[in-house]
Amino acid sequence: MGCFCSKGVKRTPGYEEPTILASETPFTVSEVEALYELFKKLSSSIIDDGLIHKEEFNLALFRNRNKRNLFADRIFDLFDMKRNEDKTAFAFRLYDLRHTGYIEQEELKEMVVAILHESDLVLSEDVVETIVDKTFREADVKGDGKIDQEEWKEFVSKNPSLIRNMTLPYLKDITLAFPSFVLSSEVEDSEV
Repeated sequence: MGCFCSKGVKRTPGYEEPTILASETPFTVSEVEALYELFKKLSSSIIDDGLIHKEEFNLALFRNRNKRNLFADRIFDLFDMKRNEDKTAFAFRLYDLRHTGYIEQEELKEMVVAILHESDLVLSEDVVETIVDKTFREADVKGDGKIDQEEWKEFVSKNPSLIRNMTLPYLKDITLAFPSFVLSSEVEDSEV
């Protein structure tokens, strides 16, 4: 009798080849590999079960697994729904706090205030109102007092910095909490 031994590399359940994921998403091969490495670090920081629990997510962002934050809660809740969406649609859902299918001015203000707080930026109420009013006027092309997905997509295309924090350079900052996380790839992005 013989024994069958697999010589393949053991992968986490749900793992897919980076080249395949890169071809099906807006991410490059290097970004997919880097995100996978970050996922492995995050998903085993408290409970080693291949899932990122809210406490692990908060620990990565705040070095405190019990700290609550509107922005972090929204990001976790949206990812926890296990949907595969592009960055623009993700950002839309992030700002749509009340799940109405529209971004209302008060929701925009709540998220701006939360982002400023996380960035340790202190702005006067007047400045925050000016930012929110200007942003809302530019995005609400139809002038109906709400931003729909079509308006949001157009607004983001004119203001790509809105989704800049959803890119790899921003995610590299998270690695400060995980110093052993190294961004390296065996495949060049141009190979995709």
